[in-house]
Amino acid sequence: MGELRADRGVCIGAGMCVMTDSALFDQDDDGIVVLLEEDPDTDGKVRAAVDACPSGALSITED
Repeated sequence: MGELRADRGVCIGAGMCVMTDSALFDQDDDGIVVLLEEDPDTDGKVRAAVDACPSGALSITED
């Protein structure tokens, strides 16, 4: 399992992450990604959100 990272400087506010897993991702008033959990499980929906991110703002670093 790896660590989920969100680069808010790269985020374009497309919202694909929120549509994939609204329990883990949100957007601030500017539409930029906000992680709702500090250390989430990086399987399943999280990997789908990373793959769906059009700007590449989401990544998983492997341990």
